[in-house]
Order: sequence, then C-alpha cells, then structure tokens
Amino acid sequence: MTTKRSPEPFVWLLFSSGGMVTALLVPVLLFLFGVAFPLGLLPAPDHAYLASVVSHPITLLVLFGLCVLALFHWAHRFRYTLYDGLQLKKYSVPITIFCYGGAVVGSIIAAIVLLRAL
Repeated sequence: MTTKRSPEPFVWLLFSSGGMVTALLVPVLLFLFGVAFPLGLLPAPDHAYLASVVSHPITLLVLFGLCVLALFHWAHRFRYTLYDGLQLKKYSVPITIFCYGGAVVGSIIAAIVLLRAL
C-alpha cells in the first residue's frame, strides 16, 4: 500500500530557511544602503566596485537565494494568514496557487533581473 506524501515538510523548510536568511541579511543590507552610505557614516563604494561585486556569480547566487527564500517565506506566511486569520479555508486551492505561484513568478523575475547584471 502506498501513501500519498504531502509537500508540506518541503514548504515548511522553505518557510523557515527564508525567515532565517531574510532576518540575517536584509537588516544589514538596509542599514548599509539605506542609512550608513547615504548619511556618510561609512564611505560609499563607487559604482564600478559595486558593479564588479554584483556581477560575480557567487554574489548573484546569494542574491537569488535571498530573493527566492524571502518570497517563499512570504507565500507561506500569507497563505496561513488567509487560512487561519481570515478563515478562508474553503478557498484553499486558489489561495495556494496565488501564494506559491506568486513566489515562483517573483523568483523568475529575480533571476531575469540578476542575470542582466552579468
């Protein structure tokens, strides 16, 4: 007898890793590029240096991973907010398609934007 396996553990893995990566990297990036560089607290890197860093394949992979994991973290959190918070369990299929489909589309857009940096 075979049992149907649920994708739920994989989705929870994406949720937890997305939350951790986002919590660790986004505040640092926001502080550097939103506060420290504009206010002159730290010397801002010039455009050529940033362009060379962003065009490196490892940097592109890290930025892509950050985008994908953050999007799937959002999708899972938003899905359960709609399910439990607004009690919309009867619309589970469209909500799931909207949330995770939005994360997939956002991930594809992030890949396109980052590949243009090459």
